[in-house]
Amino acid sequence: MGRLDGKVVLVTGAGQGIGQGVALAAAAEGASIIAAGRTLEKVEKTVEEVRSRGAQGLAVKCDVRRRDEVDVTVAAALTEFGRLDGLVNNAQMVSLGPVLEITEKDALRTWESGFLGSLWFMQAAYPALKESRGSVVNLGTGSALRNDLPGFTLYAGTKEMIRTLTRMAALEWGEDGIRVNACIPNGLSPGLQMWSEFSPQEYDDFVSTIPLGRVGRLEEDVGRAVAFLLSEDAAYVTGSTLMADGGQAYLR
Repeated sequence: MGRLDGKVVLVTGAGQGIGQGVALAAAAEGASIIAAGRTLEKVEKTVEEVRSRGAQGLAVKCDVRRRDEVDVTVAAALTEFGRLDGLVNNAQMVSLGPVLEITEKDALRTWESGFLGSLWFMQAAYPALKESRGSVVNLGTGSALRNDLPGFTLYAGTKEMIRTLTRMAALEWGEDGIRVNACIPNGLSPGLQMWSEFSPQEYDDFVSTIPLGRVGRLEEDVGRAVAFLLSEDAAYVTGSTLMADGGQAYLR
């Protein structure tokens, strides 16, 4: 028996990295998975892995910046499975650089893919989540809590606004039985893996700031933490941020 048996969970940005780790962890706990992402081939591979674990899965091509595609994705989930119990907003385009070099294009793509994408999915999924008394988990970032990461203005700022959205929705939707939480992860994403190969000393310095001494595993460390928030084990947890980062960052 898994803690998500019988549940249906939609994960955005599920084609790789943390989103894929979350999808696989939720599937391992018995959930049926809707894997949404901009590249269909990637989310199809995630669904293949989901099915290999005995869970059901559906791959949907979706650009979270497009409200029409968001609505189609939620509708596809309901058509396929008849319900929706969990939503994980993980998709996010990343633009890095100094404040004075931020362009309008960078600002728009970061904001639209992060905050607006999360908002659109929460709005679209709300009726189904209200019916199932379901749960939302939004992904944040430790870069918003640390003072040694210059260049993260757009990314960190957008993620913090998503955490504000998380808290406000938790307050508004509590009476509907919908829980809304955030998770700040530290996982070995493709980008972090690439950084470790091209700048090994900088990467080692980064790892040295993690009290547990290692970067998190995508499924086992980050995915399971999110699965906990989606489950009935967290039935009395809402409006909170769970740090799944090995102790590297902390809320002030």
